[in-house]
Amino acid sequence: MDLFDHANHRDPSGAPLAEAVRPRDLDDYVGQEKAVGPRSWLRRAIEQDRLPSIVLWGPPGTGKTTLARIIAARTGSHFEPFSAVMGGVKEIRSLVEAAKARRKYHRQRTILFIDEIHRFNKGQQDALLPHVEDGTVTLIGATTENPSFELNAALLSRARVVVLERLGPEHVRTLLERAFAHPVRAARWPVATIASEAFDALVASADGDARVALNLLETALDQHDHLGPDEVRQAVDKRALLYDKAGDAHYQVISAFIKSMRGSDPDATAYWLQRMVDSGEDPLFLLRRMVIFASEDIGHADPRALQVAVAAQQAFHFVGLPEGMFALMQAATYLACAPKSNTLLRTLAAARTAVKHHGSVPVPLHLRNASTSLQKRLGHGAAYKYPHDFEGGYVPEDYLPDEMKGTKLFEPRDSGDEAALKARLADLDRRRREGGR
Repeated sequence: MDLFDHANHRDPSGAPLAEAVRPRDLDDYVGQEKAVGPRSWLRRAIEQDRLPSIVLWGPPGTGKTTLARIIAARTGSHFEPFSAVMGGVKEIRSLVEAAKARRKYHRQRTILFIDEIHRFNKGQQDALLPHVEDGTVTLIGATTENPSFELNAALLSRARVVVLERLGPEHVRTLLERAFAHPVRAARWPVATIASEAFDALVASADGDARVALNLLETALDQHDHLGPDEVRQAVDKRALLYDKAGDAHYQVISAFIKSMRGSDPDATAYWLQRMVDSGEDPLFLLRRMVIFASEDIGHADPRALQVAVAAQQAFHFVGLPEGMFALMQAATYLACAPKSNTLLRTLAAARTAVKHHGSVPVPLHLRNASTSLQKRLGHGAAYKYPHDFEGGYVPEDYLPDEMKGTKLFEPRDSGDEAALKARLADLDRRRREGGR
């Protein structure tokens, strides 16, 4: 903590409102009864000063950082924040040495708080693990992602996961009311008043995120002396959705959008699409995903799907927003309603495996080009049968290398238009077995 941090800690009037009114004790901590209620194991561990390393897992704005700070203060520990994104192994070793000195000379525990611990790479985790094991530091990690998927088993086995739930409207309102009654608010905005309906509007805009709610309140107070619903709406240009183009929520929402299309749910598809666009996502990014989806998840089951997706991309380039949303919504809901097949995905995988296994095997002589006299003397193309010279434009022929005869890479399913392809290939196989009849 530098001089300015220390000054802000003693007098938070210069800090953002959300920081200035941050709860300092468990009794003021709102909305997480299951995690730190009177009967919870974590509450008992804090009160008995027997805290193990923990990972706080929950949506943004649920109080992970606040809880970590409260725990450090309640247990008399040194609070050491660390960024999983900005810090490396060198920084970990430095803070571990400081923690060792703190424990040796001052008998003080160090709580190492790692925000976004899901971004901790293997090298960072390996460097920290022995010091968590021997108690040099007590780890408190914070993450919005499932720690079972993001942390290695060794580190996760030495920490207990604490699940924090999304705040309910009543919890967000309580925090807003406390913030408005706080001395810091009274000092900064002494003539401000607020209507009950304004609290309702702020709660609705926050989407369960306490930080968003308090930041919106601060913005509104900066713009108006009296806050009603209209003033809140003016301060909030768009609904504060849980969406971050540079973070993990971005990938969660994109995943929900794609899985809704794959699951043939046009209602959910429309919701996720509109949510992303309202949150500032680049529509061209979404269109690229839809073009990929049209081949990967639909393919021959409905060949028009790719045409619709590409046409939507072209239409959006031509029209732009807001009218371009019609093309996006048309394409997304069409893809959701279309019959599904992942035959092309499976064919790509099978073809890659075949190439890797067989390598650069020679092209059969009858398929080689005979553009020179030498090539003709070597027999290139000599036995080639031109399909259009035969009835129905088909003649049984081997087009794969000898080593791969009979290999099946493309196997269509009984889905949409793909069923017709499956029937045609079955008929060609029959004709091949019967010698071309």
